[in-house]
Amino acid sequence: MADFINLCNQSCACLNTIGLPAAVAAEIRSFRSVRDNWSSLTEAKENLLAVQTVVNIQVAKEIEKSRSVHPLVKLWLSRVEEIIMDKTLEEEYEKLTISRFNLSRRRKLGKRIVKKLQKMNGVIEEGKQFTDYGVDLPDDPVLIPVAKTFGMELMLEQLDKCFKDNERCIIGVWGQGGVGKTTLLSIFNNQLMMGRSDFDVVILIDVCNSEILNVKAIQQKIIERLGLPWVDTETEDTRARLLMQTLSRKRFVILLDDVRKNFQLKDIGIPSPNIDNGSKIILASREQNVCNQMAAQRNLIKMQLLNDQASWGLFFSHLSPDAQGSINSSGSIKRLAEDITKSCQRLPLALKVVSCAVAGLKSLNDWRDAKMAISTGSLGEFEGVDEQIFKPLKYSYEKLHSTTKKCFLYCTLFPEYSSIRKQQLVEYWIAEGFIPANESWRGSVLIINKLISACLLQETNSGLKVRLHNIIHQFGHWLEKQESNFLVQSGKNLESPPEIDQWNEPKRISLMSNNIKDLSFSPNCINLETLLLQNNPNLTSLGPKFFKSMINLKVLDLSNTGIKELPECDELRQLQHLNLSQTPITELPKRFWVLKELRYLDLSLTEALKETHDNCSKLLNLRVLNLFRSHYGIRDVSDLNLDRLEGLTFLGITICTEDVLKKLKKTHPLAKSTYRLSLTDCPHMKSINGTDFNQMVCLQELYIESCPNLSELIMDQDSEGLSDMQVLTLRQLPNLNTILVKTLPRYLRSLRELTIYECHKLENINWVAKLESLDKLVVSRCEGMVHIIAESEKGAHGMQIRRDHMSEEQEIQTLVEAASQIRIIENKKKIDEESVENIGFPKLRSVILSEMENMVSICSPRKFPSLENIRVQKCPNLARLPVSKEHKIIKIRQIRGSSEWWKRLEWDGMETRRELEKYFIEI
Repeated sequence: MADFINLCNQSCACLNTIGLPAAVAAEIRSFRSVRDNWSSLTEAKENLLAVQTVVNIQVAKEIEKSRSVHPLVKLWLSRVEEIIMDKTLEEEYEKLTISRFNLSRRRKLGKRIVKKLQKMNGVIEEGKQFTDYGVDLPDDPVLIPVAKTFGMELMLEQLDKCFKDNERCIIGVWGQGGVGKTTLLSIFNNQLMMGRSDFDVVILIDVCNSEILNVKAIQQKIIERLGLPWVDTETEDTRARLLMQTLSRKRFVILLDDVRKNFQLKDIGIPSPNIDNGSKIILASREQNVCNQMAAQRNLIKMQLLNDQASWGLFFSHLSPDAQGSINSSGSIKRLAEDITKSCQRLPLALKVVSCAVAGLKSLNDWRDAKMAISTGSLGEFEGVDEQIFKPLKYSYEKLHSTTKKCFLYCTLFPEYSSIRKQQLVEYWIAEGFIPANESWRGSVLIINKLISACLLQETNSGLKVRLHNIIHQFGHWLEKQESNFLVQSGKNLESPPEIDQWNEPKRISLMSNNIKDLSFSPNCINLETLLLQNNPNLTSLGPKFFKSMINLKVLDLSNTGIKELPECDELRQLQHLNLSQTPITELPKRFWVLKELRYLDLSLTEALKETHDNCSKLLNLRVLNLFRSHYGIRDVSDLNLDRLEGLTFLGITICTEDVLKKLKKTHPLAKSTYRLSLTDCPHMKSINGTDFNQMVCLQELYIESCPNLSELIMDQDSEGLSDMQVLTLRQLPNLNTILVKTLPRYLRSLRELTIYECHKLENINWVAKLESLDKLVVSRCEGMVHIIAESEKGAHGMQIRRDHMSEEQEIQTLVEAASQIRIIENKKKIDEESVENIGFPKLRSVILSEMENMVSICSPRKFPSLENIRVQKCPNLARLPVSKEHKIIKIRQIRGSSEWWKRLEWDGMETRRELEKYFIEI
């Protein structure tokens, strides 16, 4: 072989001398350098994986900020996955190394290696070029993703005809589960969004009220779609009144999907549509009777099953080219495929799921086995669901890898109406051991994509969450019952837990989102691995021996409950994930350190937590530790003894002394892991500089609170590392009188939310006009605040010259000094105006001002291209809004305040007032 290679080298040298076409020369080089090129390819693959890791870290940051992944980044990641998953070249190379010498095979393989190497290097360079990894979610909702449909034309015609009849205000669409009601409403929603301008707003909502009506979730969806600020402390009745007021002024279309039971629209805040207001409601239900009860009895549309031609078209469209080829080339396979199609009973959901499951089949035996598996067996029935739809679902489920099956069933632990954050799923899956921690993001993306491809999961518009179709959710519960490993009663409005004997067998129990008040018993659940109790706000206590038998528990979520203390937890030695955020817990158990396997500990927003007994520093496997805005803060440098947590990738921390901040300011291992930082109760801190956060390269949120002597905040210099701060809160800082921002530093360019509360010595915050990414501005109870942006009046420049008792010389001297001062002010004003004109709040959507008696202005009129909401409360001297005939707020949706304040507002003309009056809502 060596002699042959030498001969090739000599031949190439000769051919290079006499001249050779480039393509031929390249082919010869690829032939003679197979092994060298293979080494280069291996190295390139390692580089590609490294770049992929960097990109995935940035993507995770974007998801944390509730931004959508940039389409180009998403496309790049999918291409990387294709390259990595393609193992054919490795198999060919391995054959070459162990087989006898074959010139033809070597030549072909050499060409393919060079081609893949070039492709891989190109993809690596693309990955290195990314600067933006996410995009802001659009103000208007993205069209609902709908795959190509078959046989929907007749149903769409019926719905459109009914919709165009002005006397038909509430329309009911009914039919069995899986027949296509959701698809019909989604298509119609998209048509309305694209083709009609005579409606102010179109909203599609999943109701899913089989057990209870989730008023809060529905209200949140409407408020989000209307672009109004969400106030979590408001009651459902208050929100209903607000929505009633807002929607009454609009011509709306609301599409309510999966209505299981009758409910009152007014309880949500939806006005009843009528001929006068021109609004419409379209609801979809499995039961005709529900449509009748919702006042749609005269405007009913019954969903029809697909005909044979549409059924076959839908089935065939989801198959791979190989599967389609096998059908076209074999009459026997085609007959089997047609039989499988018929077994789906012309139900679109069943056809989609089963066609995805058989998409890759090619041989006659494979198709025969698939037909047998789908057509045999009885699965039982669910309310409103035909057994036939579960058969293809089960076949699709059985074809999944065992790990993917577990991940799918985990999704069914959540309430039927809810969307699930991908990041939350990933953390649970890691704790359960479904995914290795070192492959957490990549592994979870692969599994989620597989479930989406199998039509068992649906991705939300933002790409940050997933959800289950209600039929899929019910199917998941059916599977759980077969395995007897699950106890799921999430979102059922329970006030009492299941009977104690029901806890004995399950591996996973979900009682989240209920009203359970007490768990004072000691269940015998030795098999239990996951216990989800979050969002039970009235749950205040656990029995002293509650955890006694939970020796295999890995996931425990008690967030947003009323738990004040944890009972004895010595038995929880396998626990990996513990969430106690937003609980009134006062201290961690003294023997908490025995939870050696704990990797995820969330203690954020624990406002009563006083003592941890130094347990956190002993949990050496911690990867995520969140103490952000906890009452328990680091008060001494010696308390900052978390250095041993070498695997920490996420840290949220509360600091109570300047010395601790100085330690983190230096090159400290914890600084690089800090994502959220709260500075609170630091009595000796007088000044903070942006450079104090140099080492915190991942810092996204900074919360400064109750530092009584803090007088200045200097954020004028670029930090070497910090570049991605999203949220800044300044709260209860009575002596803060200076915030210096001359040139906008890089770390403020991404700031999206700014809250200033009880900072009494601030008279203005002119610097906010430089925040090009600012989305929300909240200023409250700042007694000295006179202007948000102070701008001098023309002419006098705010200067008063007192001439009484002045000599002529004194008066001349004073005028000279005043003239000099005026030139300085004019120059500064010119610079400020240029800055404001260039930036001008391009992304600001919401402004909330409250309880500031001295405030007289927000700023001078200007264009606010994104401003949607203004709320003014108890600011009696704020006499003008920053609008004029020339500067209109084109996207305004709501102005809230008292009627007295609205009446006193001054305008540059009644036309401006009339334009905005329809958006005013009285508080």
